[in-house]
This record gives sequence, C-alpha cells and structure tokens, in this order.
Amino acid sequence: MQKRPPDRLSAKPARNTYELAWGNYHLKLGEQTCIMGVVNVTPDSFSDGGKFLAAEAAVAQGEKLAAEGADIIDIGGESTRPFSDPVPIENEIQRVVPVIEKLAERLSIPISIDTTKSEVARQAIKAGASIINDISSLRFDPTLAGVAAEFDTPIILMHMLGNPKTMQISPVYKDLIAEIRAFLADAIRRAELSGVPKTRIIVDPGIGFGKTIEHNLLLIRRLKDFQCLDAPILVGTSRKAFIRKILKDDRAADIAPDLPVVETGTQATVASAVLNGAHIVRVHDVGTTRATVKVLDAMMNIQEG
Repeated sequence: MQKRPPDRLSAKPARNTYELAWGNYHLKLGEQTCIMGVVNVTPDSFSDGGKFLAAEAAVAQGEKLAAEGADIIDIGGESTRPFSDPVPIENEIQRVVPVIEKLAERLSIPISIDTTKSEVARQAIKAGASIINDISSLRFDPTLAGVAAEFDTPIILMHMLGNPKTMQISPVYKDLIAEIRAFLADAIRRAELSGVPKTRIIVDPGIGFGKTIEHNLLLIRRLKDFQCLDAPILVGTSRKAFIRKILKDDRAADIAPDLPVVETGTQATVASAVLNGAHIVRVHDVGTTRATVKVLDAMMNIQEG
C-alpha cells in the first residue's frame, strides 16, 4: 500500500500581531521587531550611569539611537538597578523634562518616559513624551494609570518582585511563569479599571527584576506562555547582570556592562526573545540590535512554499 505523504504544516505566526495607533504615531507590532533605545539621565544606572546626566549628552545619545534605527526612545531619570534608592519627584522631573523637550522637537519617533510616578509622567507627556514605561505595574503609584488614560498614551506594565531595593534578595517562586502571568493579568485589569483601553497596554515580564539567572533564562525560553494575555510583549535584557555572570571568569566578581562580549551575550538573548514572541526589545546598542532583528524578522516572515 502506498504511503500517504504527510500533510504540510500550515505556517503559524511566531507571535501575535498588533497595531498600536495613537496621536501621531503608529506601530505595527509583530510583523517587525520594534527596538526601544535606552537613555538613562542618571548618575547611577548600572550600564551608563553618569554618561548622559547632562541634558546635552542625553539629547545627543537619543538622536544617535534614533539615527541607528530605534523605533522608540526611552528616557529615565531614576535608576532601578538592584539595591538602588528612589529619587525625589522634583529631581526626576528636572533630569528628564529638558531632554524630552529637545528630543520631541528633533525626532519623529515616540518617546517613552520610564517612571513609576504620575507627576513625572504628566510633566514628561506635556514635554513631548507619548508612552509611559512603569516598572511597578501601578503598584507604587496607582494614579499613574489615570495619567495614561487622560492623555490616551500607551503604558508598559512590568513584573517586579518587591522593589529595586529588595528585589534581588533571594527571589523565590513556586511557579515562575504562572505567578508572573497572573501578576501581569491583574495589572492589566487594574489599568483597564482606571480607564486605560486594552489596546494601549504592553506587558513586560521584567527580566532581572527579582529573578535569578535561571529565572531569567526560563522566562526568555517560555515567553510564548504570555501570549494568552493578548498584549504586545516587551523584553529588556540589555547588558544585565545575568548575562555578565554567565560570561565572566569564575574568579571575577563582575565584568563591565559595556564590554563587547556582553553585547554579544545581549544579542543572544535578543534573538531568543524575538524567536519566542517578543514584540519590542529594549536595548542600549541599537545599531547592533537592528542588524540582529532584521535577520530574525526575515526568517520569521518567510513564507513556506
């Protein structure tokens, strides 16, 4: 008897697709990977602390990242590295607003404000920001969702265990994926109750925020398990400690975040995240990442004949 040839598997998209349209901006998420370039206007961020504390330096860096192909520029005025202390609202506003004002005049891409504080977000949006990136998922300042609703801006809701001061002190989960997924589902619900439409919500599993090396690696590998939240997924792995710990010599305490080998490790995590469903990757090195995701997107979008 002649064997029947196996049916060709129908090509399924590797990630859900979303269209995010607001104000003057329009992002098609899923067809191509969106790159968020990081500019920290801080003295103590783990990777680039102090490099862009002066407004002129931060503006120049934002323009550089945009020229390299960033789709979003993320401006932050408070370090959220492990064991960091919070910054007073006035200081944070003084750091970010002048930078956002100048970049908004010069760039055509959206600017994100990385903050947990509603008043900082409000002043940043008035200065020209158009996305809120909240690492606390509305836990530190529940009124932040009201600002997003008032200005009709997208909001990024991230998982974090505890707060930056305590998050890396022996983080433990009974079921890592289920707990983070439930946390993000609850954050989405609270944002919607505050008037934020589901179509304006992006989720972030929070790589490095209250996770061990193994937690981070598993999250990247299991990223598809968050597709059921029906929201675009952002992943930020760039130069983080788990990459440096994997790459360093066993005798070294740590290695510098801006070493080329760390960027190579970062690109490995970017590739894995994209292949597992990330829509947005948040990085310090946009040029290298643009090359990585351009090849990945071509692979993921190829049509099988």
